[in-house]
Amino acid sequence: MNILLTGFEPFGGEAINPSWEVARSLHGQIIAGATVQARCLPTTFGGAPRALADALSVIRPKVVIALGLASGRAEISIERVAVNLIDARIPDNAGERPQDTPVRADAPAAYFSTLPIKAMRNALRAAGHPAGLSLSAGAFVCNQVFFELQHQLAGRDMKSGFIHVPALPEQAARAQPAVPSMGLSAQIDAIKLAIAVALAGDESQVPAPPDEGAPTS
Repeated sequence: MNILLTGFEPFGGEAINPSWEVARSLHGQIIAGATVQARCLPTTFGGAPRALADALSVIRPKVVIALGLASGRAEISIERVAVNLIDARIPDNAGERPQDTPVRADAPAAYFSTLPIKAMRNALRAAGHPAGLSLSAGAFVCNQVFFELQHQLAGRDMKSGFIHVPALPEQAARAQPAVPSMGLSAQIDAIKLAIAVALAGDESQVPAPPDEGAPTS
């Protein structure tokens, strides 16, 4: 039984991408009876969907979790929805910057994650990891991969979704203005736990965090 864990190559002038550092650190590990198979996706609109499709075909996983970097976020962000939109704020690694275009012209407006996202969030918080649910995966290659993943697996008995991770401390130290960060070892531990919960797949088995249901702005 395999789980596919993807990350991205560095982009935007960075020399490192924590999403791939986490994924490759877990490659080959056995978690809850499943072997982690890590793959690095190119941060390009043309290459990422092809690399994802190839990985799905070869690995034939039970669960797929795609990781990406969300610089500026302070927690592990479990994404709820992928939207059928590309609107690049910066060029990808091939210099392409498509704007206001669909990921797939013949596809629905959005797809939801099929991971047990609340159980994952609750388990991470209970273990002391800053974590939350996000309603926006952006409109760059991360969202494109999330949408393509959910589109390709729609109707199939496979759980899949996307998680954004924060910047690493060494990235945050160079950022202007300053951004939050999380150490690599903490990110690895958090994603390892998220994988275990995803494989269990039961939203009812993890108690809600203390602030569940609290009002938000």
